[in-house]
Amino acid sequence: MSDLERSRRFYREVLGLREIDRPGFPFPGAWFGLPGGQQLHLIVHHAAHFRGDAGMDTRYQHFAVRVPDFTEAVEFLRSRGYREDAGDLDPLKMRVQPHATAGFPQIYILDPDRNVIEINAEELASPGERR
Repeated sequence: MSDLERSRRFYREVLGLREIDRPGFPFPGAWFGLPGGQQLHLIVHHAAHFRGDAGMDTRYQHFAVRVPDFTEAVEFLRSRGYREDAGDLDPLKMRVQPHATAGFPQIYILDPDRNVIEINAEELASPGERR
């Protein structure tokens, strides 16, 4: 990553991840806890490869996080400035696929270093709308 503090803020404030303790490695980074005991590790490395000005490409390597409420996630991202009508090179581009081929609704966004992140939900309807 190019800016550790910027990335930490993104993963805490936009994705809502909880930062967890990280061993005292001799290089900078941050760890975040994910549901099910999984972890996300951010590492600052002098030989890192960046996507540069790459636009939104949902087939590029990415990781996915599942949220309980698809509609709430879309509205939250909109409140943070993400837009469906943004150009593919805009860092606030949000691709919303409520009826995705995958069989569950998906949202794609970019992190501050333009890494693709998928946010998905089990169903399109929010938990309160299911009967």
